[in-house]
Order: sequence, then structure tokens, then C-alpha cells
Amino acid sequence: MRRGRFTALLIAALVVLAAALYLGSRRNSGEPSPEGTRFLPQLASALGTVSEIDLQKGAATPAVTLHRAGEQWTLAQRADYPADAAKVHKLLLSLADAKIVEEKTSNPANFALIGVDDPAKPGAAGTQITLTTKDAKPSVIVGKPIGEGNFARRGGEDRSFTVEPGITADVEPRAWIDSRLLDIPVAQIQSVAEKAASGYALHRLKPGEDGFALDGTPPAGRKLLDAKALAPSASVLSGLTADDVAAANSIDFSKSSQAIFMLADGNVITITGTAADDKRWIEVQSSKDAALNAKAQNRAFEVAGYRFDAIFRPMEQLLVPQETKPAAAPPASKGGPKPSALRSSPAPRAAAPGFSPAPQP
Repeated sequence: MRRGRFTALLIAALVVLAAALYLGSRRNSGEPSPEGTRFLPQLASALGTVSEIDLQKGAATPAVTLHRAGEQWTLAQRADYPADAAKVHKLLLSLADAKIVEEKTSNPANFALIGVDDPAKPGAAGTQITLTTKDAKPSVIVGKPIGEGNFARRGGEDRSFTVEPGITADVEPRAWIDSRLLDIPVAQIQSVAEKAASGYALHRLKPGEDGFALDGTPPAGRKLLDAKALAPSASVLSGLTADDVAAANSIDFSKSSQAIFMLADGNVITITGTAADDKRWIEVQSSKDAALNAKAQNRAFEVAGYRFDAIFRPMEQLLVPQETKPAAAPPASKGGPKPSALRSSPAPRAAAPGFSPAPQP
């Protein structure tokens, strides 16, 4: 056997032996292989003690701070408005269930490539999630997605991993609010009063039937739609959700409309609305629902434009559209040419080739 070939085989054998010794030393020292283990092994038993969640991305301070108040979560960036508890629980479970798929780079120079670099740095791609539990404050930086999971790095460590299932955490505060406002079937609405420049009131004709009637008479020369068409939209108060929430005194309601809905159980829902730039904001109040009033007190809610329009219907939408008459033709001018003079004279026939017309005497 040639000496070079023998040397190559010897080197390969030494590499294999070194790897075996390394793995054996890890087993003997009790250090487990990270693949397949939980990314945050202590979190599962501490989920019930999590009292705060901070989400930070591309800034020195958290963009979202969620606080636990008993069984409820609130959002600090929206004046402690109730947060979507289901979404919070989903985030916590995804953190507790995440398992390591593979270990990745430990070189900080490469962290930005996979989105696990310093989250306080402007333009950082990853989101740092910091939990406050009874006994610890674990944090993770969730990086770019890969496969069915993400790149991730535990706070204070240089080792990065791929983990599954995926972990998502929105750093937009409005994404965390409890968006539910009202869910009242149209069948419960007995009357509607619109307080605006062209205000009006409608009432249900018969309990259990769809028809509504106008209180009073329509504008002069106009006809109302039929009774069913006068009824409020089927979704006017059903499944009404907020896109965002703000302090009521931060929205200008000086030029607003108001709709008052009387329900079958005697509850009265009053909704005040206004437009601010390209957004639609409402205030909500109930005569009987204390929980709704507590949630809505001193707050304004941004709603979708089409939901706003369904609540504040103008009188014109209750009337049969007016027919548009065709414009009359303008009268002919007195000094203009007579119709016969407007007739065009027949064009002269073209002379045949080689033919000259006789000169006129």
C-alpha cells in the first residue's frame, strides 16, 4: 500500500474516533443531545405563573406589553384594554411546545442572516419575547421562518437553533386587542332612531316579522322602499368587531352621528360615530349591559367602513331612487338657417377620362 493512501486512511480513522469519543463524553457527562428536546424546557410547568409578556422588535423598548390581571390579559399600549386571551394562550403554548430540530450557528456575525440578531437594533428581523414567571424571566429571539418552524435563539446565549412548531408574535398592538364589541341578531332590534341632519326613526311592524315602517312621512315628492327593505341590515349589530381602540378624548366627536337601537329585552344600545381622516370611530353605550359599558367606558373603537355605513344609514337609502329624466334638446336659433338649407347639395359627378365639359355661354 502506498504511504500516501495509508496516511489518508489513518487520518479518517482518527476523525471517526475523535467524534465517537466526543459523543461518548457527552453521554457520560449527562449532557443530552439538543435535537428533539424542548426549546424552553422549564416553561411548560410555569405557564400558569406567567404574569407579563413583552414583545420587542427593532427598538429599544417593547412594542407590545401584555399583563395578566386574574384570568384576564390587558394591553399596556392601549391603556390596559382587554387583550385577546385566546391569542395570548396560543403564543404561550407555542413557546412551551417548541422543540429543537437542529442546532445552527453560534457566530454572532451570522445572526442577522437568520433573524436572531439584537432585537433592539433598528431594522432587526427577529422578535424578542420575554416572559415574566414566578421564578424566572426567560426570553427568546424568534427569527426567520424555515420549513414548519423558525430560527430561534435563547436570550443570553450564542447558540441558535431551528425549532418546530412555528412561533409567531405580532408586534402591532392593535393585533392583540379583544376585538369583540356587539353580537346582536337583527331579530332583536325593535326600533332604530338616527340622530343626524336628516334624522328619522324606524320601528318593527310586528314582532317576529321582518318589516319596518318609518315614523312620520317621507320627504315631499318621495316614496319609501317596501317594509322589508326599510329593515336594518342583517349584520348591523351582529358580530361587530373593532379594528383598534383609542382613548375617546383623542378622537374628535364634535361632528358626529348617533344611532339608537331599542332591543326586544328593553336594552337600548347607543352608538355615536364620526369619521377621522380615512378611519371610522364609534363610541358604544348600553342601558343594561354593565360588562359592555365597563369595556367601552372612555374608549373609542375603530370599525370597518362598511359596518359604519350600515349603522348610520342616511334617509336617502330609505327612499325609492328618483328617475333621471333625459336632458331636453336645445331649441334652434331664430336667426339660424332653415332646415332645408342645412341639406347638403349633391356632389358633382366626376368627369370621365378624356371628357371636357362644354363651356357655359
